[in-house]
Amino acid sequence: MTAAHVGPQRYQERYPAKLEAARQARRDIALALETWGLPQLVDVAEQVVTELVANAVEHTDADTVGASITRTGEESARIVVTDTSRTRPVPGTLSPDAEHGRGLLLVGALAHDWGSELVHGGKRVWAELRADGGQ
Repeated sequence: MTAAHVGPQRYQERYPAKLEAARQARRDIALALETWGLPQLVDVAEQVVTELVANAVEHTDADTVGASITRTGEESARIVVTDTSRTRPVPGTLSPDAEHGRGLLLVGALAHDWGSELVHGGKRVWAELRADGGQ
């Protein structure tokens, strides 16, 4: 007898939209990746989910923020962060004296691909991670 395929490995959680949400999501996503045997994705995933959750907390009036990770291949995963805002994120311009606005530029540099889409009740921002690195 062989095991039946039951779908991809996936973890999801909702967090109160507070500053500590990024830390909690980072910890949970890292634990999921370690459990799945994907430690090579942990560092990048921690940085990406931290930026995406922090953006959702800082730039929306959402009460909660959702974060999920889905294993999409042998050495790849997709992070999704959701909130109730209908405003899509836009990367800032890189300025040497800017104190903010680099988060999405960092996500773009670390992820293989990323984007956002409007969904019923808000938006989702996603990032594709691969063990072979970003772009």
